[in-house]
Amino acid sequence: MRISLIGPGDVNFHFSELLDFSKKEIELEISKIAKSLANSGVEIELLPDRGICFEIAKKYKENKGKQVIASLPLSDKTFGTQHLKPFLETKINNKPLFDKIIDTENWFKHDLIKALLGNKVLYLGSSPGTDGEMKYAIYLYKLLKGFKDGVSTSSKRVHSEILAGENYTFLIYTRFLKNKKLSPEDEAYLKKFKIKLLYINSPEELESALSSCTN
Repeated sequence: MRISLIGPGDVNFHFSELLDFSKKEIELEISKIAKSLANSGVEIELLPDRGICFEIAKKYKENKGKQVIASLPLSDKTFGTQHLKPFLETKINNKPLFDKIIDTENWFKHDLIKALLGNKVLYLGSSPGTDGEMKYAIYLYKLLKGFKDGVSTSSKRVHSEILAGENYTFLIYTRFLKNKKLSPEDEAYLKKFKIKLLYINSPEELESALSSCTN
């Protein structure tokens, strides 16, 4: 099973300034989440860029996680991906952090499909980019599953690496949300389009939820 990680890019601003985590607290939370993911036997997918997802991926690799997948628009001609090269080439214990690369073609398509590249999504905090990825995924899933009259296509026609299917689920990590929940509107649309929603309150709950899905 593949888990798509989405979350804020500026760890210091988001978690220290907005959510009042100390540096030690956020480092401990990152380590525990990463260990839970590794223990669950899932593979993880993320954009190779600074942020909470990248920090978790490094710790996941240190804990001998199954596989780390980088998704980025290698073919993009508008903004390019040169700025991601240092992250993409990161090594952990002298081995590449990333085991596989998915080309999402261009930045505009990347944002639309990013959170559809996993069977489930681990949502690690609200930011403009994160919420964009979440809501674009909900909307595109609506189209893929025939909830819009007159529109019919398959996930493979959009991108061969899309895994979001019948058990597509958003795992919301509540410790990284001020209000501990999504908005009522977001919850309603997830329900309307038959996307599962699970609030996760701790790394232990995350491991339990993922282990029950993979066993």
